[in-house]
Amino acid sequence: MGASAASGLQMLAVRPGIPACKQMFGSTSAVSAFGRALCTRTVFASRARTTTPGPLISSTHSRFAVRAMSQSGAQGLPIDLRGKRAFIAGVADDNGYGWAIAKALAAAGAEILVGTWVPALNIFETSLRRGKFDESRKLPDGSLMEIAKVYPLDAVYDTIEDVPEDVKRNKRYAGASNWTVKEVAETVKNDFGSIDILVHSLANGPEVTKPLLETSRKGYLAAISASSYSFVSLLQHFLPIMNPGGASISLTYIASERIIPGYGGGMSSAKAALESDTRVLAYEAGRKGKIRVNTISAGPLGSRAAKAIGFIEKMIDYSYVNAPLQKELSADEVGNTAAFLVSPLASAITGSTIYVDNGLNTMGLALDSPTLST
Repeated sequence: MGASAASGLQMLAVRPGIPACKQMFGSTSAVSAFGRALCTRTVFASRARTTTPGPLISSTHSRFAVRAMSQSGAQGLPIDLRGKRAFIAGVADDNGYGWAIAKALAAAGAEILVGTWVPALNIFETSLRRGKFDESRKLPDGSLMEIAKVYPLDAVYDTIEDVPEDVKRNKRYAGASNWTVKEVAETVKNDFGSIDILVHSLANGPEVTKPLLETSRKGYLAAISASSYSFVSLLQHFLPIMNPGGASISLTYIASERIIPGYGGGMSSAKAALESDTRVLAYEAGRKGKIRVNTISAGPLGSRAAKAIGFIEKMIDYSYVNAPLQKELSADEVGNTAAFLVSPLASAITGSTIYVDNGLNTMGLALDSPTLST
């Protein structure tokens, strides 16, 4: 989470030999049944000098609030999404940022709906049903993330009239229905009435490995359509069923503003458009529906989708060597940031690009450059 978001939070300093729960509540006699449950189920290192912010688990098995403890430890600041419903577009496996965001929102108590690319739908639902994702579905309280419903979705098409005949006849779309953006929004409305949170975790550039000078018009426009306009379309169609005070987030990348050789095919342009659209949509959705709109500029992650770029492992290594924080970025860190951004704690944040990349975006010189060693 960015420094500006974390500046108001304090980590609880644990005194050696004294259980964290006693420091929080004063004495064990003052600890309620709820508090005792926290002390027994939450991992606090009683002999460590400090702890990192972690989840406090409620007595209910499926919902809990993530809390960052204030200095006094009396109340804490809850990331509490109980009673909220989230639609996450672009979840097709269990190792990307979309999945991590879904888990973080579920951990904070939100009800989870996902939109999965139609050709990947069968494999995704089968894997869920057979328990292949059970290990990665585990939440901090030991329960499994529940997905209320999986919707087929192809966000490249707004309405069924936009779908070419060859796509309609494609066997990968056989058996699926109501998967255009408009149809999905209408189906969600019929099923659940409304949502509070909209997450855009979609990107595709068919010519991503080509330099921009070699990118075709068709490839360029396809990247823009799938990676940036899809967010406009989703918000356009879901806004009427979003409750006032809700929030929407998307995922962008530093290539929007810096040159990343190899990240081609118009994808850098698509990310730049996405960030610009975030600012405009923040104004329009804020005025029209009291909805906040932000985007997360995440660092490189070795997800299945990212491997299409071809050199993702080198990008991860580069980030590790050159970022201010020398550690591998985890998907959970992006998920936690998303949970904060859609929560009431971020009620005044909109139209912003939030960097979650171990600080790599701040660097102006590569520390591993051969010129520095000569």
